[in-house]
Amino acid sequence: MNLRSIFALLGSIALCQLAGLLGALTTSSDPGSWYESLSKPSFNPPSWAFGVVWPVLYTLMGVALWRVWREGTDRTDVRTALALFFSQLIFNAVWSPIFFGLHSIVGGLVVITVLLVLIVLAMRAMGKVDAPAFWLMVPYLLWVAFATVLNASILVLNGSSG
Repeated sequence: MNLRSIFALLGSIALCQLAGLLGALTTSSDPGSWYESLSKPSFNPPSWAFGVVWPVLYTLMGVALWRVWREGTDRTDVRTALALFFSQLIFNAVWSPIFFGLHSIVGGLVVITVLLVLIVLAMRAMGKVDAPAFWLMVPYLLWVAFATVLNASILVLNGSSG
């Protein structure tokens, strides 16, 4: 692996981590916070779990992004995969400000549902370019699917106002 490729890999990981950081800036699950006041289902993970899982997922996403990018942006299939990847990354980054920042359980559910669809589309496109990139995204898909069920459950338990 040459130096340019190493910097591209690190940049891809950093970009995905930045998306997570932007979301984390509006996330508060501290005692007394809005989120802590909500009724949550029995399968709700402890708050610390999110801080452990997300950095790992963002790293895997970054590696997947890099694997697709290195195939060459002159290819239509690569550009399509990258466009879908960046679309889902934007929805990923806006979920926290909508759910936590605006205290919108319904808005969060809408965003995360679109995110889930975009992840599937991105994975499909990425898999056509690089099979390992597809598999690197599977844990992310599973976690977001779980988070979608969690978001929907919080809506059911709290109503639209939370």
